[in-house]
Amino acid sequence: MSWGLGDGYWDIPEGTDCPRKTLITGRIGAALGLLASGYRLILHPADSAVDAVQTAARNTVMMATMGAVFGLTTCLSAHVREDPEDALNYFVGGCASGIVMGVRTHNFGTGSSACLSLGLLAAITKIGKREGWKIGGPPRL
Repeated sequence: MSWGLGDGYWDIPEGTDCPRKTLITGRIGAALGLLASGYRLILHPADSAVDAVQTAARNTVMMATMGAVFGLTTCLSAHVREDPEDALNYFVGGCASGIVMGVRTHNFGTGSSACLSLGLLAAITKIGKREGWKIGGPPRL
């Protein structure tokens, strides 16, 4: 089931149409932020409706920003480096998103660990996509 959040992301050649890639990854980030906000508010209810809305907005905007930073950085890195299919572009984008998280939390440890983990996750995702890895589905015999 597709809700159209990431439709066309992998269809756009790497290093081209950066505004569209940024919009797509920002939308995905906003959707994930909204989902995470819902879970957070269920597990830790807010004192008032205003607090709940502020919490949801803050988390959603943060995740949307991280998604947009990832999309823009990855695209610009692919364009500038002139090696569009390299997984290093995705590592740089993931790391930039992690740095945004560190800046938001005012914590160097959070930023550096998020940079490393999100960068590795993005690079492995790119490698898997390029090599045709499957996460689910029936086994190949």
